[in-house]
Amino acid sequence: MPDLLLELFSEEIPARMQRRAAEDLKKLVTDALVERGFLYEGAQAFATPRRLALTIMGLPVKGQDVREERKGPRVGSPDAAIQGFLKGAGLTSLDQAKIESDPKKGEFYVALIEKPGRATTDVLAEILPQIIKTFPWPKSMRWGAASAEAGSLRWVRPLQSILCTFGPETEDPEVVRFEVDGIASGDVTYGHRFMAPGPIRVKRFDDYVPALERAKVVLDADRRKDMILHDAKDLAFAQGLELVEDEGLLEEVAGLVEWPVVLMGSFDEAFLDIPPEVIRTTIRANQKCFVLRDPKTGKLANKFLLTSNLVASDGGKTIVSGNERVVRARLSDAKFFWETDQKVKLEDRLDKLKNIVFHEKLGTQFERVERIAALAKELAPIVGADPALAERAARLAKADLVTEMVGEFPELQGLMGRYYATLQGENASVAAAIEEHYKPLGPSDRVPTDPVSVAVALADKIDTLVGFWAIDEKPTGSKDPYALRRAALGVIRLVLENNIKLPLISLLAKPFARDAKDVLFEEFLQVKKLVESIEGSALGSLVSHPALPDLEAIFRQRQLKNAEELARIMYMRALDLLSFFADRLKVYLRDQGARHDLIDAVFALEGQDDLLMAVRRVEALGRFLDTEDGANLLAGYRRAANILRIEEKKDGRAYDEAPDLEIVNAQGQIEEKALAVILHGAKDEAQKAIESEDFEGAMRALSRLRQPVDAFFDKVTVNADDPALRANRLRLLNSIREATRTVADFSRIEG
Repeated sequence: MPDLLLELFSEEIPARMQRRAAEDLKKLVTDALVERGFLYEGAQAFATPRRLALTIMGLPVKGQDVREERKGPRVGSPDAAIQGFLKGAGLTSLDQAKIESDPKKGEFYVALIEKPGRATTDVLAEILPQIIKTFPWPKSMRWGAASAEAGSLRWVRPLQSILCTFGPETEDPEVVRFEVDGIASGDVTYGHRFMAPGPIRVKRFDDYVPALERAKVVLDADRRKDMILHDAKDLAFAQGLELVEDEGLLEEVAGLVEWPVVLMGSFDEAFLDIPPEVIRTTIRANQKCFVLRDPKTGKLANKFLLTSNLVASDGGKTIVSGNERVVRARLSDAKFFWETDQKVKLEDRLDKLKNIVFHEKLGTQFERVERIAALAKELAPIVGADPALAERAARLAKADLVTEMVGEFPELQGLMGRYYATLQGENASVAAAIEEHYKPLGPSDRVPTDPVSVAVALADKIDTLVGFWAIDEKPTGSKDPYALRRAALGVIRLVLENNIKLPLISLLAKPFARDAKDVLFEEFLQVKKLVESIEGSALGSLVSHPALPDLEAIFRQRQLKNAEELARIMYMRALDLLSFFADRLKVYLRDQGARHDLIDAVFALEGQDDLLMAVRRVEALGRFLDTEDGANLLAGYRRAANILRIEEKKDGRAYDEAPDLEIVNAQGQIEEKALAVILHGAKDEAQKAIESEDFEGAMRALSRLRQPVDAFFDKVTVNADDPALRANRLRLLNSIREATRTVADFSRIEG
């Protein structure tokens, strides 16, 4: 079957956009073809610094013929209906239609519509111009005289040519003819910008790739990466050195060259006095070069590797010399920053943080540091850290933001703070916390384990989350401009991987309460109780509630207008943030293989704000439900819950009172009496086990319910003729539901 070859050749495609653009091109073209009924065998997309290329294999020569019957109006219908039917069916008269009979509707017209399949080249010529004109570049431009016209082509850089051929392997393919803003499609591409810039006529993908190779262009980005990595390692080995691998830089460099040539340069050994991370960042950021190290000592060498885009006539000497000059200048700047920064202590820089706005509604970085320091000091005993060290580390954590080095290289924030803290004699844990308080930055990033680092990292992330929830700027859909999902996941990993018991609701409530215009935490808790007591009531109920007068008097003394309502809003936002944590925990545990419904079942219980305990409960619940006792108890619970739901709806009331044991003893069957006794004991035992954090013990207690619940449903009729006995048995079913709620809300469990 025929294949398609498409190439869009432009002045330049930025490296960071190439992979995404290639995937976008493949998806847009293949989706458009499939939508029109054109199926294919396979597709591949490629990108170089100057071209996007796409090949689609196994396309049909033309689309399928269409044959359909279209039902029309009844015989004798008004002329307007007849004419509309003829026009819609593409007929010129009723003679071209046939008449069919329906026993109920009578006779009606039917048109037989036959459309031959369209040629694939025609369809391609129709869809490709629109795809090119609307291509989703993150940034694009207009150029030339046409740029003044509305609707002119926008492309990442000036589009120079379009190659598009279609045909089978055994024949010469034809050019798919179309035009985009004056650029006509053809069968010509161009080689390397410097080494083979002339035009190249190609037929199909099989000769396109080798033709480009002859013209010094490696089409496949992954192959360019392999070439660079292989040559870099060989050059390093020849010098007795080792390449410091950098996947991100390798990806970027492969997008900067069409014909990679790796060369080695060097710099003055005196620059090795600068921290190695600074050297690497300087050379990486400014020159896109790799650094090398001594495999014996692990220390950086005074050499680097660059990737040229051509084979130079002098063996690359001029290219290397030029890069060495730039590297020398950049390292001289870095050395100056390094030496200058050491002259000012970190604590002496804190005042400058007053001039850096963190967020217009959340104050300056200085104010944020004050909040983080207070929270880190409070968290320290919980995580096993020295409160004074945690507070000290938090106060210095952001000071390197105003250093010369971080001003030049923001990606070194934290790291430079650690270096400067160490040089000025700070405690080792304080210095480490300054660097590590940003961690973990992602799902694969290392989690700090030093207690001081953990305290400051938690404080930093919790302050961020509370702050943005307090001003109601939380993530929506796919948008998360302040990386709040990452911050929540960071808190979760810090807690779980360090086995920290952290009651979130009380921890979150304090900063939320402080945000409520200086409402004291104790007053905030009064509002919390007030809100809980009138849950679901209208806001006006606040005024008449008996718990309000004392609170209202306090607010009046402080001259705060509607402070109780503000505190109520803050409390509700704290609960919303807790729900956000539950959602993030669900994502985290799902990635670890846990069931999200079990997380829902645990978090549905009141007061489940300790992430570590919640996870342990989820794990224990999962193991319990995997047993025969657990599966059967879940089935018994569902049977009880279903009966209750039906009967409560029918009766218009809830059977949430405790069962009357006198009725059980007097009228109950043996199975009913056994269930009542075991229910009482199992619930108490499970509750005590939960309180002592023995979740396995709680599950064992619940497992005792399995046999009496099975026996109850086998032998006892719930809807007895005696109304009192029926009601009591329904209350007994509710007791089953309540007993399981000591460990989880079984109604949330799926399967």
